[in-house]
Amino acid sequence: MGQSAENPCSQLHSRYNPQAEAVRFIDSLQLKETIECFILIEPGLGYIIPVLQERFKNSKIIVLHVKNHQIKHNFVPQKAILHTTERQNVKKFLETEVPEIEIDKIRIIEWRPSLNYFKEKYISLLSQVVEFLKQMDAGKRTTAAYGKRWFKNFYKNLLITNRTLLYRQTSLPVIVTGSGPNLEHALPLIAKMQKNCLIIAASSSIMALNANGITADLIITTDGGNWALFHGATCQRMAKETAFAVNLCAALPSSTTAPFLIINDGSFWQSIIFNELKIPSVIIPQRGTVTATAVELVMLLSSGNIFLAGFDFSNNDIRTHVKPYSFDNLFFGKANRFLPFYTTSFTRSTLLREGGSLNIYETWFKDKISLWQNRVFSLTEHKVFKNAIPDKQSNIKNINEIFSTVNIKNNPADSQKKGFNALLSALYNQEYSENIRSELSQMLCPGEKEITKQELEAVIRRELAISN
Repeated sequence: MGQSAENPCSQLHSRYNPQAEAVRFIDSLQLKETIECFILIEPGLGYIIPVLQERFKNSKIIVLHVKNHQIKHNFVPQKAILHTTERQNVKKFLETEVPEIEIDKIRIIEWRPSLNYFKEKYISLLSQVVEFLKQMDAGKRTTAAYGKRWFKNFYKNLLITNRTLLYRQTSLPVIVTGSGPNLEHALPLIAKMQKNCLIIAASSSIMALNANGITADLIITTDGGNWALFHGATCQRMAKETAFAVNLCAALPSSTTAPFLIINDGSFWQSIIFNELKIPSVIIPQRGTVTATAVELVMLLSSGNIFLAGFDFSNNDIRTHVKPYSFDNLFFGKANRFLPFYTTSFTRSTLLREGGSLNIYETWFKDKISLWQNRVFSLTEHKVFKNAIPDKQSNIKNINEIFSTVNIKNNPADSQKKGFNALLSALYNQEYSENIRSELSQMLCPGEKEITKQELEAVIRRELAISN
């Protein structure tokens, strides 16, 4: 493999013995034998690749180049090479190529001479990889922590899935509300525009909307945590007849009779069950935040512009949420002279800020903006979205032209039984077994390797309290 004077990579390696230089470099890293995936940041002509291949024969090697150097070598037999720093291409490539493994089994390797040569482009590529791994790790940790709860929620919620909601796409502008502090500034405008806009509300914002005379057309909830039931109870009390857009893994009040627009997160096990029960659903992947799910849902519901309010990605000093808020009574009720309400507020705001999730969501939305073709705006000043308001000339909405309700034919108890049997059949079907095992092992047996079909069946039965 020769080095061309025109090729910038020729300046990134030893002129005398680049192979020995690569060996010394890999030796200096003291890599753990448990590494299953390497992500190489601009390795130039790739002399370190055969060294890694020799020492980690079963590990995957992913190569990211700043640009196309027209490298001619056969170091990487897999098609796991990318030549760009364009954010959407890098993200899509990583989503495809990075395996679903623990984060400590993935290692980024930087070829530092490339930093001096490519500078900002190199830094951009590295930061994108780090951000992607943060998001992936956050998703895995959340699944490990709440997977069993989500799974049990799904089967419990089949008992209250009596009616589903179908939709016909509209061209109306859509206002989507969250429960961030800035929602308060947008409430007067939303009240004026509610007859001309479709109102999609996160369940946590219903109390604030209700207090300002605003009726949501659809409530969206995707949170599987028990605390989400506080918001559900508020919706039951203040917006009892309003339909829900839900992922059935969410925590929902068992007494609800509202129709559901069901969100399928695209997982194989959910699709198997919905198909068996003939329950219509829309496929929207899990994003970790109701904001992202709401925007992607609205893209299906309307071709009009989308206006966000109350999705701040930040705190307002110690204010984390709009007033009034479902948790207010809970926090005020616990307050005493040893634990004042403002101390609790300060602690919560600090935990949210230091947790890093808001930064992850902000980055995700920044990556998506270019794909949304100038359709998503904020009703208040925002650090990610442009500020705009809906067109006052839009038509008065007729909600009956957008949504229609269909009764579920199955008895809810039968739905549970049929759903379980369909899942079990898929688990033992050679065509589907691997997908089912992969998805449910992450949810129900996090951290365990090579769960057999029989072991997974036993876990499923135990979690759902179903005997043989």
